[in-house]
Amino acid sequence: MKTFKTKRRAKIRLKLKKNIRGSKGTPRLSVFRSNKNIYAQIIDDENGNTLVSASSNSKDFDKFNNRCSASIEVGKTIAERALKKGISLVKFDRGGYLYHGRVKSLADGAREGGLKF
Repeated sequence: MKTFKTKRRAKIRLKLKKNIRGSKGTPRLSVFRSNKNIYAQIIDDENGNTLVSASSNSKDFDKFNNRCSASIEVGKTIAERALKKGISLVKFDRGGYLYHGRVKSLADGAREGGLKF
């Protein structure tokens, strides 16, 4: 059985998905947040391809003692990988999460890395 929070997030996510569609020119930066890690993908929805991905699950992020600083680094990493592929403009999809805490940190890190949204 789904909890109230998961139902609420699913409802918000469907509303966002109607408006935010990634294309070849401006792909979608999608965020998934678990209790321990944070994951980010840049997705082209027209072709259904994941162009770039990064997560705090990899061994590079073991050195961070808190999750917020790890999510800043994930944002910088995904921005760096996106710029290598020639992607500089994206649409930010927060995935139904509040723009607060780790999601905001990831967005700030991506902006520091050079992505525009």
